[in-house]
Amino acid sequence: MTGRSLRLGAGGEFDRLRAIFAALGAAGRDLGDDCALLPVGGRTLAISIDLSLEGVHFRTDWLSFREIGWRATAAALSDLAAEGAEPIGVLVSVGLPGKSRGKGKGRRDPATEIMTGVGAAARSVGAKVLGGDLVRSGRYLVDVCVLGLAARPVRRSGARPGDGLWVTGRLGGAGLALAGLRAGVRLAPALRRRFARPTPRIAAGRWLARRGGRAMIDISDGLAGDAGHLAAASGVGIEIELERIPRWPGVTPLAAARSGEEYELLVALPRSFGAAGARAFRRATGLPLTRIGRCASGRGLRLTDDGRSIVAPRGFDHFPVR
Repeated sequence: MTGRSLRLGAGGEFDRLRAIFAALGAAGRDLGDDCALLPVGGRTLAISIDLSLEGVHFRTDWLSFREIGWRATAAALSDLAAEGAEPIGVLVSVGLPGKSRGKGKGRRDPATEIMTGVGAAARSVGAKVLGGDLVRSGRYLVDVCVLGLAARPVRRSGARPGDGLWVTGRLGGAGLALAGLRAGVRLAPALRRRFARPTPRIAAGRWLARRGGRAMIDISDGLAGDAGHLAAASGVGIEIELERIPRWPGVTPLAAARSGEEYELLVALPRSFGAAGARAFRRATGLPLTRIGRCASGRGLRLTDDGRSIVAPRGFDHFPVR
């Protein structure tokens, strides 16, 4: 997580990040957004890095090694989508347990399989694999650094009172798939793809950046948690109407607000952006764009369910406060 603003939402992980930022002092004064943003000529170079670790972000009994490579790369590319950037390439470090080579005739090495998935995800958005590193480790890990260019990067910090709050696609599919995997249920093909091969919303992010998106974030920690980060970075209050959230079949509004690793985009757009803009977005990207709330004066996140205020669910936190 890199960028300009130090304002993050609540949670143990983000308390730790705030402490790290403070310890870095002047060396870390530009931290806090989805990507590091560096001026290059008349454009901006966007850089981000994302680590996927076995047992935390994936399990090898749930996913193939190709899927592990794709999923790790898509997660990193999603940060570029949130800035409205066009991907250039990826750098990848892969960690492998000592006894990880495939056995039997025709079996391929897990490192080759992981990188095949990485390459497929990169090609899907017009990017290249630029290099990386290979190490022995106690568990599988895939650390992906992504680079892209943005004509007009969209930070988390630009939302204003009165802006509409919109979300791409449908939410809850990743959480529904995860629950099924934990229960040992065979997933429907579309739901499995949603979990194993998420699509970074690159085209959507670029379209929204060109059409006046004021603030944007990808939904990786859950809608409620990431909306809190956008509210904190922009210094506004955010109000979300749960019944408006577009959802996968069988997902409740509250579960959709909690579901992480969705990699859809949450964006603040001027109040003048309306139904006609959403229809144009769908024609351009094939995705729905749904207004789920608004930005207001004040601070923090307020969720309502048919007009009744409810307690916001916590997003994913690597270091929850006990």
